[in-house]
Amino acid sequence: MLKVSIFGASGYTGQELTRILLGHPEVQLTAVTSRRFAGMAVGEAFPSLYGLTSLTYQNATPQEIAVLSDIVFLALPHGVSMDIAPVFLQAGKKVIDLSADYRLRDVKTYEAWYGKHNSEKILKNAVYGIPELYRQEIKKASLIANPGCYPTSIILGLAPALKNKLLDINTIIANSASGVSGAGREPLIGSLFCEVEGGFKAYKVGKHRHTPEIEQELNALAGEKFNISFVPHLLPVKRGILSTIYATLKKDITLKQLHEIYFSFYAGEKFVRICPAGSYPDISSVCGSNYCDIGVSIDTRTKMAIIIAAIDNLIKGAAGQAVQNMNIICGFAQDSGLRNIPLYP
Repeated sequence: MLKVSIFGASGYTGQELTRILLGHPEVQLTAVTSRRFAGMAVGEAFPSLYGLTSLTYQNATPQEIAVLSDIVFLALPHGVSMDIAPVFLQAGKKVIDLSADYRLRDVKTYEAWYGKHNSEKILKNAVYGIPELYRQEIKKASLIANPGCYPTSIILGLAPALKNKLLDINTIIANSASGVSGAGREPLIGSLFCEVEGGFKAYKVGKHRHTPEIEQELNALAGEKFNISFVPHLLPVKRGILSTIYATLKKDITLKQLHEIYFSFYAGEKFVRICPAGSYPDISSVCGSNYCDIGVSIDTRTKMAIIIAAIDNLIKGAAGQAVQNMNIICGFAQDSGLRNIPLYP
């Protein structure tokens, strides 16, 4: 069996990776690291995993974990992975990084939004890990830059329309709402229960760090450079992202034709579901799964396309997509370990 490890497994994304990999039929989870939980049993830190593994968290070096691994998932803060990934790559291991450190192809852009980048030499070898768009490149890659959660929903939502040159690219607006698990497991005032319950608010308006990542991939799809307006919101729920995207249509097209374009673009994709006409995504319909549900509409009065995409931010927006990338690299069935039916209600 393939030996896999998680470097930095104490957050929600690390926990979800642990849960998925423990149920994966083709792999053996051999090590999980955490400085905070070093020496603690996984089931003690996350009671949902009690009795499912005998692993304990290690405060180990990359060199020590490399010996135990064929593939390593990095679930580390932004700015930390770039110091760790080269060690595993030099040891001949495949790396799937869930931070932003290798998502942006331009170092100056990264540094404008995140800070100093000190791993430029291997940046050119990183493949952006949206399987529906980069499957062939992922197959041959040693370093996968797993996409952000907001970008995943927006890029998948817009890809068919941009590829078919349907939109006035200068009019694109994306409003996205995320559950509070997107803020991580660290105790922050803004994500405390009493702060979010009963509320709904925008944050980091016009300056969220996912913006350049979204624009990078949308520019590649459209074949030209442009900016978008992106406004994230905080939902008073644990998990899920709903992105509503607006853009003016460049050409006359019927709703039936728009649906056909989306169905055709994602034909054969296991984890993208196009909603029937008149039906739209709900985060409750993707919760706990690796699905991205997409619904489309046309406002005929304003000639505006309205595209709505829903994902579980911790699964398709993070851990599930990372495992989907691993499956592609290793030649496993793409949905291996990811066949969970969404939890409802």
